[in-house]
Amino acid sequence: MSRVIFHTEVIELGEQVEAFFEEGMFVLFGENVPDTLKDFCYFIDSKDVDGTMKAGDRLIIDGNSYEITSVGEIAQKNLENLGHLTVVFNGAKEAGLPGSICVEAKPMPKLIMGSKISIEEE
Repeated sequence: MSRVIFHTEVIELGEQVEAFFEEGMFVLFGENVPDTLKDFCYFIDSKDVDGTMKAGDRLIIDGNSYEITSVGEIAQKNLENLGHLTVVFNGAKEAGLPGSICVEAKPMPKLIMGSKISIEEE
């Protein structure tokens, strides 16, 4: 049985969130978003992280499940401290960005206000 280690909800969309859609990635941010990223982020109601993300865990977005294939070296710390996470839908076994997680290469879902996001430990 899986255990939820993080869950949140999208509460606001930056004006240019679609900019990374073609690249198969999106950026989540809680509070204290740098001005340079503000327009490109999905703002989340950041919650506590109860566990450590790792490859093999699941990212759940509005009921759709994606296997996490890699976790960048500072992704955990960024999520815990800033509510910040970059999610890349490329199935990479090694995260290209230190603050990102990679999930299996499936079509990226369209996030909207109220979208529910969680990370579950397998």
